[in-house]
Amino acid sequence: MGIFEPYRAIGYITSGVPFSVQRLGTETFVTVTVGKAFQIYNCSKLNLVLIGPQLPKKIRALASYRDYTFAAYGADIAVFKRAHQVANWSSHSAKVNSLLLFGDHILSVDADGNVFIWSFKGIDDNLAPIGHIKLVANLTPTCIMHPDTYLNKVLIGSQEGPLQLWNISTKKKLYEFKGWNSSVCSCVSSPALDVIAVGCADGTIHVHNIRYDEEVVTFKHSARGTVTALSFSTDGQPLLASGGSAGVISIWNLEKKRLQSVVREAHESSIISLHFFANEPVLMSSSADNSIKMWIFDTSDGDPRLLRFRSGHSAPPLCIRFYANGRHILSAGQDRAFRLFSTIQDQQSRELSQGHISKRAKKLRMKEEELKLKPVIAFDCAEIRERDWCNVVTCHMDTEQAYVWRLQNFVIGEHILRPCPENPTPVKSCAISACGNFAVLGTAGGWIERFNLQSGISRGSYLDRPKESAHNGEIVGVACDSTNTLMISAGYHGDIKVWDFKGRDLKSRWEIGCTVVKIIYNRLNGLLATVTDDLVIRLYDVVALRMVRKFEGHTDRITDLCFSEDGKWLLSSSMDGSLRIWDVILARQIDAINVDVAISALSLSPNMDILATTHVDQNGVYLWVNRSIFSGASNVDSFASGKEVVNVRLPSISSMDGSQNEDSDEPVMDNSVPKDASVSATFIKQIPELVTLSLLPKSQWQSLINLDIIKVRNKPIEPPKKPEKAPFFLPSAPSLSGEILFTPSETNGYKDAKGNETEKNDRKLDMPPPSAFLQLLQSSAEIKNFSAFTDYIKGLSPSALDMELRMLQIIDDENLEELDKKPEMISIELLLDYFVYELSYRNNFEFIQAVIRLFLKIHGETIRRHPKLQEKAKKLLKIQSDVWQKIDTMFQQTRCMVTFLSNSQF
Repeated sequence: MGIFEPYRAIGYITSGVPFSVQRLGTETFVTVTVGKAFQIYNCSKLNLVLIGPQLPKKIRALASYRDYTFAAYGADIAVFKRAHQVANWSSHSAKVNSLLLFGDHILSVDADGNVFIWSFKGIDDNLAPIGHIKLVANLTPTCIMHPDTYLNKVLIGSQEGPLQLWNISTKKKLYEFKGWNSSVCSCVSSPALDVIAVGCADGTIHVHNIRYDEEVVTFKHSARGTVTALSFSTDGQPLLASGGSAGVISIWNLEKKRLQSVVREAHESSIISLHFFANEPVLMSSSADNSIKMWIFDTSDGDPRLLRFRSGHSAPPLCIRFYANGRHILSAGQDRAFRLFSTIQDQQSRELSQGHISKRAKKLRMKEEELKLKPVIAFDCAEIRERDWCNVVTCHMDTEQAYVWRLQNFVIGEHILRPCPENPTPVKSCAISACGNFAVLGTAGGWIERFNLQSGISRGSYLDRPKESAHNGEIVGVACDSTNTLMISAGYHGDIKVWDFKGRDLKSRWEIGCTVVKIIYNRLNGLLATVTDDLVIRLYDVVALRMVRKFEGHTDRITDLCFSEDGKWLLSSSMDGSLRIWDVILARQIDAINVDVAISALSLSPNMDILATTHVDQNGVYLWVNRSIFSGASNVDSFASGKEVVNVRLPSISSMDGSQNEDSDEPVMDNSVPKDASVSATFIKQIPELVTLSLLPKSQWQSLINLDIIKVRNKPIEPPKKPEKAPFFLPSAPSLSGEILFTPSETNGYKDAKGNETEKNDRKLDMPPPSAFLQLLQSSAEIKNFSAFTDYIKGLSPSALDMELRMLQIIDDENLEELDKKPEMISIELLLDYFVYELSYRNNFEFIQAVIRLFLKIHGETIRRHPKLQEKAKKLLKIQSDVWQKIDTMFQQTRCMVTFLSNSQF
């Protein structure tokens, strides 16, 4: 597989398939599709509650009923109970385009005009459809709906324009509506009987009485494109909401028969679904722009306002960076949005505010997109000054100034950085100093200027005398070292320059010899990585001014670079679809994977546990897990593929192949990453001359040593008191002493089949089976592998383990010949063999030491009296001494050094 394996994708909210709304108890849930999976949101706060598994193909239609979700993909229909697939219906020969919940049945319509009727009652036994309807050959179905109160009848809209009313019970066509010479795109039933609304491709909405085949009213908004979604209000207001392909929501007043309000720029793409909640003035909308929004009608003028929403990037991200120790990801996309994604809790993801865009757009009668900043092409961040002032700086496409952001408040900053106001050129690169006080900007005209982030004031420019600029051409990248001593800049024509950060003087320079595309600097090891147009990655030591590494292997344009936090790895991505990991110390490629869609940007978390990537034409951020960290293996080479390129699929929305439950109040966890892997399984290779600890809590093995003290401390102060009165349900008999006596027939005896009382002691009791402790010990000794026995005793509590060892205690050991025949003697010998085995392999060292101490405390006298046990104890002592002697020798060197330094006076 490689070092990194697919984990999951974040940033996906919905795709271009109509959602399904259902009510369970007092809560309302909406099910949406995200590519090949589905997600369920709680509408009260739009928090994510469940993620479905990944299907083989993209979902084309959805339906839901209570705990069941029906998803059509290709020509098949998958049936899920919550997130577990319980059935797969596959009778269609063409792609399924529509699903309709019809009582206890599901109706599915494919592109060839076949309508199948499925029953999901007793779904395990009914995998075949219970009915089939074949539409006429010249009719291409586009939508299906059930008119209220029309028993067993459905209305099917067509691409050719006519609508047909069918009885699914008799499988006969009852009536055909001629239509309006335009394709039917949407159809919905109204609260009024016999009345429906039909949306057409020419932008007209027809409110039609299907009982008399009469037109009630017609609305037209041809300027807003095709009518893609419709919904009637059910809270008493005579409203009809319509959505168009231009992303505009129109609200129509049915009583006044006119347009009441328009929500311009409701979505950035075509509206897929609209739904009025039952008896609520709330409208939900979804769009292909990767967003769900809820609108409430509570204003005095009747216009809806945005109540709550969930959204992601509507266009592919261009730049990403981990933030807050890997808990968040900063992402900038082509949709002009600057977003913060949470890798732990999806509800914390949000878009950084660019000011009152909506109010300004409404006031100026402009689109919100026109007022937003242009797409970000580069940005840098520093966490050290997050609480003090702005800590993020961004460069935008064809923009002559840079903007600062305050991540503590998730808003754009108050300062705008304008380098070289006399001759402004677009800002191309930026960097924030390690102290978080300064931002360095490089422009397309070769100008480099330093700004104070707190005040936004310029603090000087870097000039290469006698020229009046830093470079002759565009500044490809700038970087600062960890001590604010050096500033490194790279020009487009291949010249790298090192400057004195404070004095702004040129200290050194060198030429690469070809065009530089990108640079990245690691503050820990002081290495500068450069990408050139000859597809070669070169690493330079900026202090020694020489090239130290050279990596070749990519066959197409290199899109991004990223150092690991410790500076030992360099990750690179290319348009050839490959992601390569280079070992900086060994100067070689250690791993490479190839994905179907080329990587456009990447970032590795500070803990090196998660890799984030963005891809061409993909709106989400994809996460990969570092297997070498989560598996516990000491050697990365056991996962790395070396020079071989391994083909890997992109991470899916669901983090596992089966199902995924996700509570909004709990972090989204991946079941593919082991949480509590056993030490014996994970540590495959033992490090020579060292011991391996058990990773158990310190209190667990320390309690074994101090168990007697704990028992004395927990001993009750007063003896238990006798109950004054017996429980009312236990019959008792009076006695001369006044003590309570229970009747023998109820306490000490029982009645046989003839009704005669007999003593319980006369019953034949079965002997208890051997304990799991002894069974595992014996079986492990037979196969000479005690890993299962170790895992078992590690799971026991200190008191339970103490009891198991005391059960083997021999009380009367005067006769040595009889002692050899006792089964406890065999168990003690096996335990000594187990201790020898564990110490020889140096596993679970501190836990085994505590168990040995408790074992000798209980059975020490028995071992002293028996010669056979003495021989095994001497063998155990020898191995114990050898292992500890090696460890103590290494500790002694460290102790001497610490003692010397602590006693020295400087």
